[in-house]
Amino acid sequence: MVMTVPRDATSAPLAPVIATLCAIEERHGGAPVHGLARGLTAVDPRDWSPAADLVSGRRIPEFLDAAKQRWNAQPHAAAALAWKCYTYWSALPALVGFAGSRRVPLPDPGAVLVRFATTQPFLTMALRRPTVAVLATDPIARSGDPDILVCRDDAELLGHLRRVLIDEHLTPLMERLRGDVHIGKRPLWGSLASSAAHALSRTADAIWPVWPPVTGAAGQGCARRAEPAPLIELIEEVLGALGVGDLVTLDTDPQTGALSIQRRTCCLAFTLPTPKVCSGCCIR
Repeated sequence: MVMTVPRDATSAPLAPVIATLCAIEERHGGAPVHGLARGLTAVDPRDWSPAADLVSGRRIPEFLDAAKQRWNAQPHAAAALAWKCYTYWSALPALVGFAGSRRVPLPDPGAVLVRFATTQPFLTMALRRPTVAVLATDPIARSGDPDILVCRDDAELLGHLRRVLIDEHLTPLMERLRGDVHIGKRPLWGSLASSAAHALSRTADAIWPVWPPVTGAAGQGCARRAEPAPLIELIEEVLGALGVGDLVTLDTDPQTGALSIQRRTCCLAFTLPTPKVCSGCCIR
C-alpha cells in the first residue's frame, strides 16, 4: 500500500495524519501501515462493514472464525491475536494524529470501516467521516465544519480519544468477544498498550518535521508542539490517558538509545502450532 496526501493538503482535516503515515511507510516500509486503506478512505463502502457490526456482536462469529483459520489456532488464542490486530489498526490513525499534528480522528464504531480475511493481512480498516478533535489554535477549528471538535488542550484531546476508543468502541467489543471466548481482560488491554506504544514509537522519527508549523493564516498548517517531546514521555502520556499505562514497561538501551517496549501480559502467540514469542513478550 502507498499512502497519498490529498491535493488540498493544508485544509483537509486528515491531511497531516495521512502525511505522517506516508512518512512512516518511507522510513519503516509498508508493514506498519498495510492494514489501513489507501488515504484512509474506502473507495466503495459497500465492500466494507462498519465496526459497529462487530461492537454490536452481529459479526463476531464470522470475525472469530476468520481468526481461527488465519492462525490455525485454538479459539482463545485466535481471539487474542485478532484483538491484538484490531487494537493496533483501530487506534493507529488517532495516535498518529495526536503525535504528529494534534488532529485526532476519533474511531467511533460508526466511522470505522473494517474488512477481515483468513489470509494476511487479517484486518484492513478505513474511516468514513470521522469527527476530528483539534486544538483551538488549529486553523480548521474556525472552519465551522460540524465534524470538527475543538478542544482546549492535549488533556481534553486525549480525554475524547479515551471516551470514543475505550468506552464506546473497544470495551463493548471486548465484552462481545469474552461472551464467546474465555479470555481475561488484562491480556487484552495489554495488547492495546503494546499496540499503542509500538505505533507511537514508529511515528516518532517520522513526525518532526512532517508538517509545517502554524503560520497564523488559516489553512497553512496545524497545531503541534514546536519541539518533539521525548518519546517515552509521549508514550506514557498517551497510555496513561487511555488507562493502560501499567501494562507495558518502557526503557532505553544505554548504548544505542533504542526504545524497549516490554509487555507485562502475553498475546498467546506462543500457543500457535508454530510457536512465536514476540520480542517484548513477558514470558521471555
